Amino acid sequence: MRRVELFELIRIDAREGASIHSLARKYGVHRRAVRDALRSAVPPESKRPDRARPALTTEVRAFIEETLLTDKDAPRKQRHTARRIWQRISEELGAHVAESTVRAYVADRRRELGVGSAAFVPQHHPEGAQAEVDFYEAAVDFPWGREVAQVIAVRSEASAAARHRAYPAQTQAAFFDGIAQGLSFHGGVFPVMRFDNLKPAVAKVLKGRRRTEQDRFIAFRSHFGFEASFTTPGIGGAHEKGGVEGECGRFRRRWFTPVPEIDSWEDLDDYLLDACVTDLDRRVSGRGERVRDVAARERALLLPLPEESFDLSLVDRCRVDAKSRVAVLTNRYSVPIRLVGRKVEVRITPTQIEVSHDAVVVARHPRAYLRYAERLELDHYLDLLVERPGAFAGSLALHQERGRGAFTVYHQALWERFKDRWGEREGTRHMIEVLLLRRTHPLAVHTEAVEAAVRLGVSDHRAVALLCRHVSDATRPGAPPIEVGELARYDRPLPDVGAYDLLLGEGR
Repeated sequence: MRRVELFELIRIDAREGASIHSLARKYGVHRRAVRDALRSAVPPESKRPDRARPALTTEVRAFIEETLLTDKDAPRKQRHTARRIWQRISEELGAHVAESTVRAYVADRRRELGVGSAAFVPQHHPEGAQAEVDFYEAAVDFPWGREVAQVIAVRSEASAAARHRAYPAQTQAAFFDGIAQGLSFHGGVFPVMRFDNLKPAVAKVLKGRRRTEQDRFIAFRSHFGFEASFTTPGIGGAHEKGGVEGECGRFRRRWFTPVPEIDSWEDLDDYLLDACVTDLDRRVSGRGERVRDVAARERALLLPLPEESFDLSLVDRCRVDAKSRVAVLTNRYSVPIRLVGRKVEVRITPTQIEVSHDAVVVARHPRAYLRYAERLELDHYLDLLVERPGAFAGSLALHQERGRGAFTVYHQALWERFKDRWGEREGTRHMIEVLLLRRTHPLAVHTEAVEAAVRLGVSDHRAVALLCRHVSDATRPGAPPIEVGELARYDRPLPDVGAYDLLLGEGR
């Protein structure tokens, strides 16, 4: 029974004439409790005794005081906990003090000294004035396994609207692209953007608030026309942009918990964009308006977006090696075998590697972010493999093609059939000729033709070529009927040649 309910029963019995002594005996309480109940229906607060800490001698208190003051200049992760102080008191002073006693005293002194306590000054954020940018990590399950995505958030300080976009790595191109996508989501450019001291933006941290910025970052912010503001290095800087720090944690708990299952990086961005739009309908604590309403009002106060987009790609010139690859950063990507020894132009974007020769794009690859990785396309080596079919089975490009699902079980079955009929070398050459058909037919058509060849028992690459043409003709839409309109009035009946039969008869 709660104390307030007990007081209610005592007061009810007292109205019927029960004495204080009988009420105390009936409810098993002291007579003082009965008098308190008769005095007020609200039970008085329990008095907590202010116990002294006799074990905390002057020597112990001085030791704790000195330790806490020394911690002010120590690294954050190497400061004393209350337990460590208690251990040192026992080891160095030989004093026998309860850990709970030390813990309570340390907590009191920390509050008084301002050590370890988080205190903040409430801030006013004018609409359309400033945004905050930050990276954070989030796990995502892809069909090929779990990866840790690097997510960049661009958050308005006033409206709390935010755009989140994920990338495989924290590259400078991803940094710029995330900011550009965020500003497009907000519908304008904030005059001031606040950042951490990230390497894509800051080349060197100088004394105070001065920074040596990266050249491309200077060009980027000049293109959009915002002013960059950088936080203090270390844990203190995180409190200077607490809005986006809290937003990253909130968004990760809301949309990355449980770990989402996504088919591709493109689908992940669609998922995050839908999540950001959904979050516009939420209400920030202490504010009656929705985030959407404040963001709509703020959009009119932002600077206009530039008409031209900023070129996020990096361009380099590379020489193709003897294995028909170009080295980009620490990774290698294949190009057509005819370009071995030549110089090509490589354009690097946040998600793609594009290789050009004589102003013609010759290869595109998804960008690899692991060090010393290789991304090879089997099609780039087929012209050479026709001459050297013995290298086909053990080629790395074929191994990667299988891993990506482009060389299917139907391709393998067809290859085995070719080898059974033509032998190892010639059968492999037939298989290479089948793969060359992908250059002249869409992938869907080629895949359907290969599956049909396996079902029909085909064992010649020329028959597969016929099947490709057959599938293409079957899927090609017919010509639409032509509307002749008023031309129909010029229609004439077909001529009747029956009269000529009479002439032929008379001639006989």
